[in-house]
Amino acid sequence: MRRVWVPTLLLAIWPVTETLAGVRHFTFLYEAQTSAPGSVGLENTVTWAHGSSESKNDVFMREEFEIGITDHFQIGLYPLDWSHHTEDGFTYDGGAIELIYNLSNPVIDPVGISVYEEISAARRHFESESKLIAQKNLGRWIFDYNATLEAEWEERHLEEETGEFQQTLGASYEISPRLSVGVELLHEFVFPDWKDEEKTRNVFIGPNVSYRRNQWFVTVTALAQATDTADEPSFQLRTIFGIGF
Repeated sequence: MRRVWVPTLLLAIWPVTETLAGVRHFTFLYEAQTSAPGSVGLENTVTWAHGSSESKNDVFMREEFEIGITDHFQIGLYPLDWSHHTEDGFTYDGGAIELIYNLSNPVIDPVGISVYEEISAARRHFESESKLIAQKNLGRWIFDYNATLEAEWEERHLEEETGEFQQTLGASYEISPRLSVGVELLHEFVFPDWKDEEKTRNVFIGPNVSYRRNQWFVTVTALAQATDTADEPSFQLRTIFGIGF
């Protein structure tokens, strides 16, 4: 009886995992599942950051081509990273490449695990971002955790160096096959010159909503700063629109 029941259960939930793989339920977190091999998706991300000063409003724009290589490996290409700053106007922030490898499934296995690496470069800028992704799906609930280590070099000879460690938590509840709502929490540790003398800690928290239909989805998150760091945004609004081909 067990030999029949287990394969039947796996076949029943497999289409669900495939459907969710191309949808972003969060905007400040990555999910463990990767795109199906041979699939191509386009994601546009826009982040509005409102500073502690009312005159400070920055907008960051990213465009990603997401390509499924195998059942467990996908590549992301970012040819266009743009931003608009209140003081400096529009700035081209370079491009990036992203690699994600999935180790386990968040539905079938006890925990879904993926590893992530992103390299971005521009004039007077180089950045490495490494991430551990842990996710668990329980019925209509999705629980997600990201641990991220960033290393950034800037200025003419890349002499200005900054490190940052982030922990991000998220929970999303699927109200219907098309709609889900949730919450995201971002905890940052900033290390100028890889030193912790300033003890900079930032916490952001807020709700999100995700809607999908056919081959496209849109997800929106609003985060407010729960700490009191003057040079960090007091409010961030991020929207990701994606479509699969």
